[in-house]
Amino acid sequence: MPAIDSTHVFDITRVIQLAIAPVFLLSAIATIINVLIARLSRAVDRRRVLEEHLSIYQDEHLEHAISELRMLQKRITLVLWSVTLAVLAALLICLLVGTAFAGAYVAMDLTRPVAALFVGAVLALTACLLLFLREISVAAFSARQTVSPYAARVVFK
Repeated sequence: MPAIDSTHVFDITRVIQLAIAPVFLLSAIATIINVLIARLSRAVDRRRVLEEHLSIYQDEHLEHAISELRMLQKRITLVLWSVTLAVLAALLICLLVGTAFAGAYVAMDLTRPVAALFVGAVLALTACLLLFLREISVAAFSARQTVSPYAARVVFK
């Protein structure tokens, strides 16, 4: 059995330690995706209910329902883009971990690709969170618009 060089073990240990931090970021991104999917489900369910009852609405209720459908479409679009960016960030993190491990075995300097993947992941995650914030503000605005005039006077003084 060949002896294991202690420097080789140290290099592998260092690479594993460096790869752990991005894995924690992956866990955070997975949590964000979970929240986004829950919000998407609620918006889609509400949209289905409105579309189902659209034929029985008349006059003011019909206009209100159509307005809410537009708002829900905007929210759905924002969440879908946010999920797309979160998944892109997660994929870039996975590529980063793979590249870091490859760098330990290949006699190449892969620091620039690793840095570029990290910057790309952080930019995608930042854009994801900004879209998420926008979706939350649209949802809050739509909640305020769907309250009856009497409740609005009581709740939103």
